[in-house]
Amino acid sequence: MLLGCLPGFAAVAALGLCAGGVDHAASAGSGARPPAARPAAVHPAVRPPVVPRAVWLDDLARHAQPPPRYDDKVVAVFVHHTDSPNGYACADAPRIIRYLYAGQTGARDWDDIGYNFLVDRCGTIYEGRAGGVDRPVTGAHTQGFNHRTAGIAALGTFTAGVPVPQAMVDAIAALTAWKLGLSDIDPRTEVRLTSSNSRSRYAAGATATLPALAGHKDGYMTSCPGAALAARLPEIRERAARLQGRTASRAAGSLTGTP
Repeated sequence: MLLGCLPGFAAVAALGLCAGGVDHAASAGSGARPPAARPAAVHPAVRPPVVPRAVWLDDLARHAQPPPRYDDKVVAVFVHHTDSPNGYACADAPRIIRYLYAGQTGARDWDDIGYNFLVDRCGTIYEGRAGGVDRPVTGAHTQGFNHRTAGIAALGTFTAGVPVPQAMVDAIAALTAWKLGLSDIDPRTEVRLTSSNSRSRYAAGATATLPALAGHKDGYMTSCPGAALAARLPEIRERAARLQGRTASRAAGSLTGTP
């Protein structure tokens, strides 16, 4: 059975989150390790502006948390939607993210927000999980596939027929191009990832071949990121590849994402 995005912070009406497939082992803070040095990317992309988490996380809302954990690199990106209302003013995005954070660290008892990044409908990119936006922070966003991946959450609900703002699409593409470019990964290719949890679509220890830019539903039994946003992923892949300076022909083969 496909599972939709589960509600997040119960005290916030109509706000939900789409990280029902979170691997709690990945959100634990013990065993932090620094990322290995990586060579310069052959196809780098410009880092887009990212609003730091200090903008949305005030001292009153701050949750005690262990140090962040790191992988050696990011080889795939998972796209989510937060299953929350779409008609917000973009100036309210920090407040919405703070409520999502409160739901995940409060009712769900996670150590931090699960997503590495969040994007609002105006195309503003926000830092999510702590640890440094330019580092391969281990997130808690896709059950079984948090290692060597980054989670990008689109603020809103993008089920079938719901328009996805072009500014949001462009921002996700720019962020994907930059993060995957750090490891010289073509957003249009496929990567091999090892599932760490049998509650994903794959048994623990199984190797899955997934898109380098994937929807949450590719790794976990959910409808996330919604049919409308999922339909835009091919466009996002192509745009991200162009931002990396790649040619129109898709790169052949797969790359390993095994930790």
